[in-house]
Amino acid sequence: QPTSTQNPSTAGSGNYLIGVGRADCTGPIAEIPLMGFAKADQVGGGLLTRLYSRAFIVAEPDDSKRVVFVSADIGMVSQKLRLEVLRELQSKYGERYRRDNVILSGTHTHSGPAGYFQYTLFWITSRGLIKPSLQALVRGIVKSIDIAHENMKAGRIFINRGTVENSQINRSPYSYLQNPASERSRYSSNTDKEMVLLKMVAANGQELGLISWFAVHPVSMNNTNHLVNSDNVGYASYLFEQEKNKGMLPGEGSFVAAFASSNLGDVSPNTKGPFCINTGDSCDNPQSTCPVGGAKMCMAMGPGTDMFDSTTIIGQNIYLKAKEVYAGASQEITGPLSSAHQWVDMSDVSVTLNATHVVKTCKPALGHSFAAGTIDGVGAFNFTQGAVEGDPFWDSIRDQLLGKPSNATRACHEPKPILFSTGEMTLPHPWHPDIVDVQLATIGSLAIVAVPGELTTMSGRRLREAVRSEFESHGTSGMNVIIAGLCNVYTHYITTYEEYQAQRYEAASTIYGPHTLSAYMQLYRGLAKAIATNTVQDLPSGPEPPLFNLTGLTLVPAVVADRTPSNKAFGDVLQEARQQYRVGEVAEVTFVSANPRNSAENATEHNFLTVERYTNSSGSWSVVHNDASWETRFYWTKGLLGQSNATVEWHIPSTTEPGTYRIRYFGHYKKISLFQPAVYYAFEGTSSAFEIISL
Repeated sequence: QPTSTQNPSTAGSGNYLIGVGRADCTGPIAEIPLMGFAKADQVGGGLLTRLYSRAFIVAEPDDSKRVVFVSADIGMVSQKLRLEVLRELQSKYGERYRRDNVILSGTHTHSGPAGYFQYTLFWITSRGLIKPSLQALVRGIVKSIDIAHENMKAGRIFINRGTVENSQINRSPYSYLQNPASERSRYSSNTDKEMVLLKMVAANGQELGLISWFAVHPVSMNNTNHLVNSDNVGYASYLFEQEKNKGMLPGEGSFVAAFASSNLGDVSPNTKGPFCINTGDSCDNPQSTCPVGGAKMCMAMGPGTDMFDSTTIIGQNIYLKAKEVYAGASQEITGPLSSAHQWVDMSDVSVTLNATHVVKTCKPALGHSFAAGTIDGVGAFNFTQGAVEGDPFWDSIRDQLLGKPSNATRACHEPKPILFSTGEMTLPHPWHPDIVDVQLATIGSLAIVAVPGELTTMSGRRLREAVRSEFESHGTSGMNVIIAGLCNVYTHYITTYEEYQAQRYEAASTIYGPHTLSAYMQLYRGLAKAIATNTVQDLPSGPEPPLFNLTGLTLVPAVVADRTPSNKAFGDVLQEARQQYRVGEVAEVTFVSANPRNSAENATEHNFLTVERYTNSSGSWSVVHNDASWETRFYWTKGLLGQSNATVEWHIPSTTEPGTYRIRYFGHYKKISLFQPAVYYAFEGTSSAFEIISL
């Protein structure tokens, strides 16, 4: 095990200053749309696991340069979120943490609250700007960086790689096959199965944490789910942190394990593949459609009996591989730090393909197949993937409501039939970003390419290769190039030019046109060249992105005053636990509740539930699980006129010690008096005690 007990000042150039931090960024868990599947009725109705921001700060031994990498359990980082985080950091730390040396990446869970976007397209699926959602994310990300900042210590970084099996499939294999055979023959699979892992160890031997990058969509929890959670990669983090922070509740303890996103654009965890849910037949065809019921019936299934089970299976696979890769990490990362950043108008980049060909990117637009969704989450209407012609019915509705795409935009995006010409839609604000962040940070021989969207498998391979060869051409060989996904601003997907021709979902969602990837390759090569030749200071910073002054325009209903049924108080038990359970069963208690949004807006670190065990010797109760535990589920059901119920489930693990237990629930109710501001009161409820017996 490569740990050093030397005095840091004599431990050679391999020593960095390292800080790690984790903070809750969950936000409101009820009545808020979940971000990812863009399904109108998929709103939060409870909590399975908390969402965390995990921050890693690396500094040179003399602290002259720093690089910050944050992986947050959210769908993606939005431009508004990034700009607000940078603003907070500047007011706290001045010029220490800046747009070039802070990378913010989302894990891409599809089960986190929406509402933190400034571009109109995302407003529609998020029901506007939801301030409590945005504030929880800004607060959580900044707090995780604060914790890392306050705990910097001398340490070392090791890198290792491993192959993760049975955890992903390519969900657009027909697009992948459009890539040249000569290129495909260099790879053994149509997904990247490699996990790259950084292990961070303090000079005194204390294990600090890890960052793993592995390409898979966190959509083991599908679009019927209403519980906020961090999905398969979040479960991997949970398992690793629980193992390293022995005896601690989830979210506590100093060891931080981030399972970050990479080039996951066409990668699904639903390894059984696509089947027609009505007939059971395979729908693994270029249009992902079923003979009866069309594309709406074609869904991919995970390996488990249900989505919870699939999440644990995929998450456990990733965790077990990470454990092995972490244990074997012995190759040390050494050398200086560097970071480069530019803003680019992605709607207007000229790309030099070769000596005779210059092509351009386009104003953003989404194709018809965007509305089809994917086999992980199908669309609402009769759209199919692979549409290279428009549909007169939907086009005419679009023309009347939103306006026709211009001929120039149409021609630029060929062969994409445009459904929404978002780059030409500006009311009430632009529908999509033009100004996009490109960013590259290096830690010794490690290069982290911060990408503002979802690269497909082959796009990621091409971009990594471009960056690596650029470093090489300037005398820096053997760089470990990592794709970090969903960073800084969300721009949907980035397919290869060849995949774009097939116009499946990922291609229809490549918003800057067929040459998007080529443009990014050119831009990131420019950043790599600047770092390799030490000319970062000469890079133009580019056009600054707008920060719209958004009011809290939202369609999310206001929280009404909470009420109880007659003769009941908040926290009273409506349905009691049984007197006895065996391990493997589910203990369930229902309480008189109040809107959980009250708690998100009034307590920064609110915990909705505990499972507690009675200790005979001390005569006291101790907490064994909280609402961040994978074994607990918190469901909130809204009734009429301000009444509601909360149900706590405890899925009793086989490792549970026999004994006496109880379940508790904690909330806040809102009281509105005439002509007075609303007042919030904390309350709690407790089940009767029950016994757990072993099998």
